Amino acid sequence: MFNLQHSINILKGVLFVTVFATVAMQISAWSSVKQMGFSPLIIGICMGIVYANTLHSKLPKPWLSGIHFTSRKVLRLAVILYGFYITIPEIMSIGWAALATAATMMISTLLLAYLVGVYVLGMDKETVVLTGAGSSICGAAAILAFEPVVKGKDYQTTAAVATVVLFGTLAMFAYPIVYHLHWLDLRYEGWGIYIGATIHEVAQVVGAASDINQQVSNDAVIVKMTRVILIVPALFIVGWLMRPSRKSSQQTPLVIPWFAFGFLGVIAFNSLQWIPHHWVLSIQQSDQFLLTMAMTALGMETSLDKLKGVGGKPFVLAFFLFLWLMVAGYFVSKIFISGFS
Repeated sequence: MFNLQHSINILKGVLFVTVFATVAMQISAWSSVKQMGFSPLIIGICMGIVYANTLHSKLPKPWLSGIHFTSRKVLRLAVILYGFYITIPEIMSIGWAALATAATMMISTLLLAYLVGVYVLGMDKETVVLTGAGSSICGAAAILAFEPVVKGKDYQTTAAVATVVLFGTLAMFAYPIVYHLHWLDLRYEGWGIYIGATIHEVAQVVGAASDINQQVSNDAVIVKMTRVILIVPALFIVGWLMRPSRKSSQQTPLVIPWFAFGFLGVIAFNSLQWIPHHWVLSIQQSDQFLLTMAMTALGMETSLDKLKGVGGKPFVLAFFLFLWLMVAGYFVSKIFISGFS
């Protein structure tokens, strides 16, 4: 039956998260913050963590249902609307070399994350997959998309996001330095593919590529958004592979990420260009806010005591993946650019 009081409590919790997300959006608009490549998603989760470990006990307990609703239900809606950032013609315009590079780096990075994380470092599979998804696909957005599929706990998700913040930011500064020192033999179009296929967050891709030139920045963002599309097959494959690993006396049903179909549907609809461009921009801004809300709520559900239980292994794994992306990504880009030219 419909419970009015419960619904009101959920609304109050959602509005509470909205206030934090609004502040995070404002902070992310500061020029100094933009230059560092910190997206509102990252700022939101940091604010949420600070709150969770300071004033969390002051929040009325019934409001917690609203925070949980935001970190789960609002998240799925935000992932679906993320499709408004992508069109099919944009994907096709990048060429086979870029598509092959993005797909190769995603698959190899996810596979290496699992092998190194589980069999070398002895980590739990949930943290490994979340960390691998953040490194191989699109940073925090990918981690949020994978969380309901792998059934990761809040602190595992937060640990994975922390690795994206650290090594994605490091990559954002490292790539332009390597470019200006002329250490790599890549043309401008090669740099767009290389950066877009190997750096974690969209904001970090923009930060690194814009320090080279506008053409590289445009190419890098398109390649990056192509990686975002690869979330869909990755979600289904990982969901299927994770199923037998869960200990249960009964057969565990396959977790189907239905929101992934919504994501693909939105991409197809956006490609038709039936709505005005300024509407699409408004939807993109709204979606950025919804993603920030989801990240903020996730932070609010994470205590440092739980985070300590993860230890330093996610960072060791993420560092290995960072090196793999930067080194192997260069050679893979060169191979496919030469092969398709």
